[in-house]
Amino acid sequence: MTSPDSRPGRVGVLLPRDLPVQQLLRYARRAEELGFDELWVVEDLGWRGGIAQAASVLAATGGITVGLGILPAGARNVCFAAMELATLAQLHPGRLTAGIGHGMREWMDQAGGAWPASPLTLLSEYTTALRALLRGEPGPADGRYVRCAGARLTEIPEVVPPVVLGVRGPRSQALAGQVADGLLLAEPAAPGYVAASLERLGRPGAEVITYDVAAVDPDGDGTAAVERVRPGLSAIGEPDWAPHLEPLPFAAEFRARRAASADGEEFARTMPAEWVRALTVSGTPEQARAAIAGRHAAGATCVVLTPVGSDRLGELESLARALPGKD
Repeated sequence: MTSPDSRPGRVGVLLPRDLPVQQLLRYARRAEELGFDELWVVEDLGWRGGIAQAASVLAATGGITVGLGILPAGARNVCFAAMELATLAQLHPGRLTAGIGHGMREWMDQAGGAWPASPLTLLSEYTTALRALLRGEPGPADGRYVRCAGARLTEIPEVVPPVVLGVRGPRSQALAGQVADGLLLAEPAAPGYVAASLERLGRPGAEVITYDVAAVDPDGDGTAAVERVRPGLSAIGEPDWAPHLEPLPFAAEFRARRAASADGEEFARTMPAEWVRALTVSGTPEQARAAIAGRHAAGATCVVLTPVGSDRLGELESLARALPGKD
């Protein structure tokens, strides 16, 4: 049995949730042609289902690894989630990674009150049960939220997909080190934050996948790319982003400036360019490549680039210029 691509130093790209559906498979095929190692699909409430997207992309491509990020545990029965993931892994061996999280509280409340009183307990029980079922083992004893004792899958994938937790807080990241195969940092992940997250994870060599807002300016000095990524930073600085800020050398000034800003949009629009560069993968191809290398050096195993702007297919071509070995 082999596992999905676990080489360090991988580079992926995000399939934007708002990409017109007519472009979805074209985007996926082009990402593979351009040499990206991984393609990650998004499951956000009100947009497209993650499993349906992953199935379509896997069938439309030949070898690229497809990541699901992030499936909300509170909204999916663990037995049926295991069946779906096992089927994808059977049909496309070694090409699937599953990202699991507790979901956004607002969305989970809208989706029938699926937000748990103890998100960490839910994630612990859910991830433990999911990984056991995918390995062909019986479901563990019933817990507070997850009840699948004795359940068992008949169809077991030859290559069991890794399960990573999409979580931010220190306690959640420590939990990932205990019950999952690694972390998905679905937010701007400067090298210091990557290193701090890996330390909390407590498992050297574990998967650490980052989502980074990205833009590349192939023909200029990189300034245009830095300006294009600013809107993607409008949420950073909210209270639950504290773990991101602490490792930054400008953390104190960052917090003060954010507090003085009218809103996140103003803050992103006016923050110094060097902060933008630190929190994104942006600039010339060489500058973007250096930002990717910095995240890899800090412990990220796959850096997933999140395109910006309205021309996503055009941005995909530009982002590919930052891949190792490209001009």
